[in-house]
Amino acid sequence: MIPPAPIAILFNMKNTPSRLPLADFLALIDRRINPLSVETVPPQEAAGRAIARDAVAVADVPGFDRAAMDGYAVRSSDTGARSVVGDSFPARPFSGTLSSGQAVRVMTGAPLPSGADAVVPFEEGDPAGLPPISAGKNVGRRGEDVVAGRLLFRAGRVLRPQDVALLVSSGVASVFVHRTPRISILVTGDELLPVGSLPSGYRIVDSNSVMLSALVKRDGGEPDVAPIVSDRRDAIRDALLMADGDLVFICGGSSVGLEDHSHRVMADEGQLLAHGVALRPGAPTGFGEHRGRFVFLLPGNPVSCLCAFDLFAGRALRRMVGRGMELPYVSVQVPLAETVESKAERVDYVRVTLESGHARPLSVRGASVLSTTTTADGFFLVPHEAANVTAGEIVRVYLYDTRR
Repeated sequence: MIPPAPIAILFNMKNTPSRLPLADFLALIDRRINPLSVETVPPQEAAGRAIARDAVAVADVPGFDRAAMDGYAVRSSDTGARSVVGDSFPARPFSGTLSSGQAVRVMTGAPLPSGADAVVPFEEGDPAGLPPISAGKNVGRRGEDVVAGRLLFRAGRVLRPQDVALLVSSGVASVFVHRTPRISILVTGDELLPVGSLPSGYRIVDSNSVMLSALVKRDGGEPDVAPIVSDRRDAIRDALLMADGDLVFICGGSSVGLEDHSHRVMADEGQLLAHGVALRPGAPTGFGEHRGRFVFLLPGNPVSCLCAFDLFAGRALRRMVGRGMELPYVSVQVPLAETVESKAERVDYVRVTLESGHARPLSVRGASVLSTTTTADGFFLVPHEAANVTAGEIVRVYLYDTRR
């Protein structure tokens, strides 16, 4: 049993939070979160899921020598004319054995007749004058695709459509995967209008629940979005008590303002393990436990919410479903186009565009400007110890969209 970590946010006389280094916050998550239990599913239901155990081929693919194209199955040692003695179709093979001077019409994918070792394509001649051919020509040998007992995929691989097709073709009837977790998403804010509304007066539309739901699906979870929760301590407490997901996300109300109650509710009702991380944006992120469920407190500003999900909440989710904890983005290393000023002992999440082989930081970097994440090609992280990153330095950019 791992002893509880100390609460990572302490307030001084000026009510300024002491923030945990990002690496320490990640280490806390990694110590607490474990993969979910394993279940078996048929391969056709496993696409998009990470396998929990190595997958091994049950059968050879193909399970017989077969024609790789339409033509005449022959003995390569023969020369001259051949007489056609039958046909071989897929699943309906020629029943005899080919003798010298004979040929069998064979269709693509059909079993190669016994005694034959090559296929002459129809367009290259007729039985009265077939050209010489080498052994094995236009023949698919048994096991040339997969041999029984071969390791197909190691545990942790997220299965693609072609992966599940290979599993099925090699006789695998079921695969081991981690159970799909249900994620309770609680979004707080008296200023929020339901999805589908038009912004009105001083009220804005809840976009975080939509974004978080999509992120949860991307990383292997099933989102369960609750109705918008008002900025009242008792309302947040009641919503938390009703949440029954494998993970709980409370989005909004995580900072230190007068109506920021999420961390206070967590401290009262459960165990607040950490609150406040040396990160911009995303500093008000928190992590705790309530009735055996882990809870993430995510900032309400949408860019902060996206950043905190990818770095923290998504990391936990990816760990639970066996995907590993790294960021789920393709990355490239490119030089920085201009200097980025940061602050030592803080990690900065910097949105960039890729221009002429360089990463150019966006001029607008506000945590509430969601459009910056749609115009940016990706982001990089300024290291905790760096006061700035100078133009020309190589940075690792994580691409939001890999379809380039």
